[in-house]
Amino acid sequence: MTTNLNAVREPRRREELKHFLRARRERLRPEDMGFAPGARRRTPGLRREEVAMLAGIGASWYTWLEQGRDIKVSDQVVDSISRALRLDAVERDHLYRLVGMNPPQRTVDGPADTARLTALVEGWMPSPAYVIDRCWDIVGLNRAAGLVFGFGERDTNCLVSFFTNPAFRARHRYWADVAPGLVSEFRRDAARYPDEARFTSIAHRLTQESEEFAQLWSRYELTATNQGAKAIEHPRAGLLIFDHSVLEIPDRPGIRLMLHTARAGTKTRERVVELLGRDERKGRISLVELG
Repeated sequence: MTTNLNAVREPRRREELKHFLRARRERLRPEDMGFAPGARRRTPGLRREEVAMLAGIGASWYTWLEQGRDIKVSDQVVDSISRALRLDAVERDHLYRLVGMNPPQRTVDGPADTARLTALVEGWMPSPAYVIDRCWDIVGLNRAAGLVFGFGERDTNCLVSFFTNPAFRARHRYWADVAPGLVSEFRRDAARYPDEARFTSIAHRLTQESEEFAQLWSRYELTATNQGAKAIEHPRAGLLIFDHSVLEIPDRPGIRLMLHTARAGTKTRERVVELLGRDERKGRISLVELG
């Protein structure tokens, strides 16, 4: 007999929703929300009707939600409840999932995010590191990444550069072996964000400009990997071999940190350090950022 997983998960999700809403309601002090503390409050925090008032929804409807009843909600209502309960971004996303909805996608925005990502890639020096968003646009990279991979001012999307920049392509020793995996990963990401029109725009451009991409894109293959190896034929430093890992930024869905480490037993690290030293002596900038 096959178990219906949805039938098993649904009561569990509703039970979790009940506890989550109640815990977040009870942690708020009435006086901080504009309500009198009152001596007759039997439980800590706000009453259900007070949360409903702050969210601009019916008290009975909110009570049903907190009781875990099977009712439908809109994203506007979830956002209103999140504001009423003073949920942070992580808690709001959790509430979305508990009511059975996908949370809105967030991207890097603001000086604090940019500064943090810059610090992450700079801290990886002298090894290459860069950051991409969900559409594979390059958010930032350190000087090692720029020198090793040959990113220039026109290289704003790493997939586009991989298929359309001859110099960038020439540096990847096993370009033909790597290409299928990249295209299938890009298709997987496009499926993760169906409302993001930029995926369609990038795929259309590459289909027009690269026969290889068009052929691979037509396969409709899907893969995912968070690690691998890269062999780079650098025109000045020679062969460089890296192990690379992909790290997700937890509070920024779709933002990924691409970290590269010199392969043990090779002269890659020494060659990169020497390359950086020669470049620094030429008086170039110490950090490259594309945006």
